[in-house]
Amino acid sequence: MNKLMSVFEEKMTPIAIKLDANRYLSAVKNAFMAAMPLLIVGSFFVLFANLPIQPYTDFMLNTFGDTWQNIFNMPNDISMSMMTVYVVIGVANDLSRRYNLDRMGGIFAGLAAFFVVTPMYGFADDSLGVGIPLSNLGASGLFVGILVAIFAVELMHFADKKGWKIKMPDSVPANVANSFSTLVPILLIIVVFNFVRIGFEATAYGNVQNFIFDNLQTPLTSLGNTLPATILVLLVEGVLWSFGIHGANVVGSVMNPIWLSLTAENLSAVQAGIDVPNIINYQFYQNFIKIGGSGATFGLVILLFFFSRSKQFKAIGKLSIIPEIFTINETIIFGIPIVLNPIMIIPFIITPIVMAIVAYFAMSSGLVPYTNGVNIPWTTPPILSGFLTCGWRGALLNIVQIGISLLIYLPFFKTADNLAYTNEQAREKEEQLAKEQEAANVITEG
Repeated sequence: MNKLMSVFEEKMTPIAIKLDANRYLSAVKNAFMAAMPLLIVGSFFVLFANLPIQPYTDFMLNTFGDTWQNIFNMPNDISMSMMTVYVVIGVANDLSRRYNLDRMGGIFAGLAAFFVVTPMYGFADDSLGVGIPLSNLGASGLFVGILVAIFAVELMHFADKKGWKIKMPDSVPANVANSFSTLVPILLIIVVFNFVRIGFEATAYGNVQNFIFDNLQTPLTSLGNTLPATILVLLVEGVLWSFGIHGANVVGSVMNPIWLSLTAENLSAVQAGIDVPNIINYQFYQNFIKIGGSGATFGLVILLFFFSRSKQFKAIGKLSIIPEIFTINETIIFGIPIVLNPIMIIPFIITPIVMAIVAYFAMSSGLVPYTNGVNIPWTTPPILSGFLTCGWRGALLNIVQIGISLLIYLPFFKTADNLAYTNEQAREKEEQLAKEQEAANVITEG
């Protein structure tokens, strides 16, 4: 086992480090993390508009009329339905920082490039001018926004390296000088992306959005919505964690854009009152796989807290129980430890995969409804998170999953706990013998 883990570590660690250090993946990950509070707040308004509680619905209907749900739609429209705009800002800002470029200039460049290639449509009433459909600013435009933001900042970086900028005298205020220094790069970016727009308008796709959606986003989201792909992702995440590498961060930088776009599709379906399309999405991963955090360790913390024989494990259980309720489990991962532990790493890898399989078939069979697209905070406790995303049946599924987690971890926990207990007893015996020998020496010397 140790030899196998050494081979895995030798092969996987360099790849994981490169992925985690990749500036584009890191920029995308940081952009989503920055936008997440806004997405969570916006999706909660959809939850308020669709709470499955009949007295609440009747009260709202009688108080505000048939259109009462519109009260909650606007906050969602300016958050989840415009997520691409915020991701573009985040990606452009992060890449500009890495290149030591003017960050505001980078953000404006990314936004300008995105809006240049985004199709706008006229309204029937000419007095309203033109507008951008929210669908192009939401999930369906997500991959376009990410790619355009990256290329826009790369063009800005290229122009900066070539010195293609207007330099003002030192006497000119810094804010004015910065504005002029980005003038030429932003002009270059707008011209380039305008030609991109014109080029795609001459094709059968009509625009960049359709091309990217058909040839990149749709295949990736279709793959990300499959159980085998999810199992593979969880396997990679668990293996990375086993070497002390934050597997969730590495995996999330690649998968979060895919899973969040699937979540947005579910949310749109809930708002439209049609069948929810996707089983696997960000909610599925966060609320029905990571029961207690990476490794689905909620069952393990129950074992640690209530059934530990060793003082070390009991102390870890007492220390970890409250954070674990809020899906924070680093104290377990590094306290037992699970990292580089050939006994505990096995259930740590297996349990999330079992959670995914159980939840997938519970939903595909109709026992539990699909997730509703509401992005609740990742620290929401299990059972409550299941209720908020899938109703009472989701909460019941979480309870079943906690029981399964406990059963999977049980034999490995008992082995590790007995080993720790035996070592503690041996150390205590050695310490007692040392004290007795010291006392005997004192008597002899006296």
